[in-house]
This record gives sequence, structure tokens and C-alpha cells, in this order.
Amino acid sequence: MPTTLPVPIEFRLPEGWLPARPEGFDPGVAFAAVHPQPDAGFTANITIDGGFPKDGVTLAEIADASVEHLREFAESVEVVHRREVGSEDAPALTQRLSFSAVADGARHELVQSQVYLSLVDTGDPHKRAMIRLALTATRAQHDEVLHQFQDFVRSVRPDNGAES
Repeated sequence: MPTTLPVPIEFRLPEGWLPARPEGFDPGVAFAAVHPQPDAGFTANITIDGGFPKDGVTLAEIADASVEHLREFAESVEVVHRREVGSEDAPALTQRLSFSAVADGARHELVQSQVYLSLVDTGDPHKRAMIRLALTATRAQHDEVLHQFQDFVRSVRPDNGAES
């Protein structure tokens, strides 16, 4: 069963991407979408998850934990790029990982771009929630779908319940 996000968000999927059942992904995924054209038997996907980090835990520490978690089922996990972005009031972190993993019985060379967002909990403004947005694709397809993922990331907003 998919998890729920710590704070409600709204977003717009890139054109052609299709919502997927989060049950087929890592437990804890609240939302998943797949690209309409697989590459070499692997379907690029976008996932969203999140939680409430313990007080004092930084986005970099959360990103480090994500790398360690990936190492539990993937090989040759390498942090290719990491950068802190955003502002003091709205910190964010991006990182790109390269790894090898077996999916549907075949080994794939994959790249995962992750964006970590820190959002204020609307129910308790003293608490901050973390939302992770991730794109996973083959090395060959990653750069092709990256701009779509970036558009998706730019569309993510806290959902304040107002009708648009």
C-alpha cells in the first residue's frame, strides 16, 4: 500500500507520463509515474516520497541515507553530483546517482536524479517536512527525459486546498 506524504502537494506530470501503482516501487513511495517509452526493457519513472526528519537532520544527511539504502539492492552506486540549492527559508538539495541494478531479470546501467525539498508543515509551522522527487532512467535515456523531470519539479507546490 502506498504511503502518504507528510504535507499535501500538487504537481503537473510531464506530457505523456502515466501514473503508476506505487506498490511496484520501493515501500514508502507515495506517488509514481512512468515514461511511455521504455529503453532497453527499463521504464523510466518518477517517484515521490517524504517524511518528517528528526530535528537537526540536514538534507545532505537524508541524501546520504538514500545512497546507503540504494546500495542495499544496487551495485556500483556512485554520487555523480550533489548541490545544495534553494534558500535558508526553503532549502533544497539535488543529487545524481549512477548505479547498476537488476530489473525484470536484466541488468541495467541506471541514473537517478533526486531533488530533496524542505517544506513547512501547514499543520504545525514549527515542523519541516521533507519531500523527495526522483527520476530513474537508463544511462542512455536519462538526458532525454531529464528536462521533463525538471519541468515536473518546477510544478511542485504545497497544496493549500484552494481550488485553482
